[in-house]
Amino acid sequence: MPQLASLVLLMLSAVATVAHAQEYPTRPLRVIVGPGPDIVARIFGQRFTESWGHQTLVETRPGGGGTVAAETVAKALPDGYTLLLASAAYTINAVLQPGPVDLVRDFSPVAFAASSPFLLLVHPSVPARSTQGLVALAKAKPAQLNYASSGNGTPPHLAGELFKSMAHVNIVHIPYKNAAPAIVDTISGQVHMMFAILPLGLPHAQSGKVRALGVTALKRSALVPELPTLAEAGLNGYEVIGWNGFLAPVATPKAIVLKINAEVARSLKQSEVPQRLAAVGYEPASENTPEQFAAYIKAEIQKWAKVVKESGAKAD
Repeated sequence: MPQLASLVLLMLSAVATVAHAQEYPTRPLRVIVGPGPDIVARIFGQRFTESWGHQTLVETRPGGGGTVAAETVAKALPDGYTLLLASAAYTINAVLQPGPVDLVRDFSPVAFAASSPFLLLVHPSVPARSTQGLVALAKAKPAQLNYASSGNGTPPHLAGELFKSMAHVNIVHIPYKNAAPAIVDTISGQVHMMFAILPLGLPHAQSGKVRALGVTALKRSALVPELPTLAEAGLNGYEVIGWNGFLAPVATPKAIVLKINAEVARSLKQSEVPQRLAAVGYEPASENTPEQFAAYIKAEIQKWAKVVKESGAKAD
């Protein structure tokens, strides 16, 4: 009899969860954003609001390199009403500066939403017209070339370290407090090169202030199809992208996770969302499941763990 009672309770709980998911959402949602811009959250948040009839509020909490935002969501009720807009910075920080919140243990992945590649930029005075030419130059002048980043432990920094490792070159890292002064000094020629997220770097490349040699995605970007990938240039498998995706607190009911995932997928099929993403330098993700997003996060953590170990990179 005790076993029968337990079975009945489980069945009732399952029925209640499904019913709750069917009704969800019945009130406003919050999307918490840590490091990086909040534009992706706002684009999808508008779609959620329009589809569900409840306001989606976007809150930026950049403190602690994403720790503040992550803790806010991890400690929230697992009911689907508080989401984290995760980014590449979180998978790097999981390796460089693990904190009280664990990216894999404390969250339920929902959906990969959008991404933007980095551009490999050089000052026009650098006599390299391609990634292959830059590698040859760096090998001929070890430790004489330098690259700017938005700070120790940031994606542009690790992009440079991965480049050094795969190209077998020695270039000097110059960290800045954020991306703005890094791109300014690259434009002025104070530093030779940098990896800049496409929305930041493309306008300067188009104006001729810097030269773009390639993109850091595995495939050419639809936003700059004329630029080859670093993988095409001989760095087989090189990939660094600025990505955004939604995470919910762990133990969020699977039915609710799937409902949010389905709404992200529908949004990606609406022409308005890809157009708005492209306008700000992002590409829409392909349709993906929570399990695929979870596997991507784990693979990114493993990749950065290897880079950090080989390079000795540290966070500020």
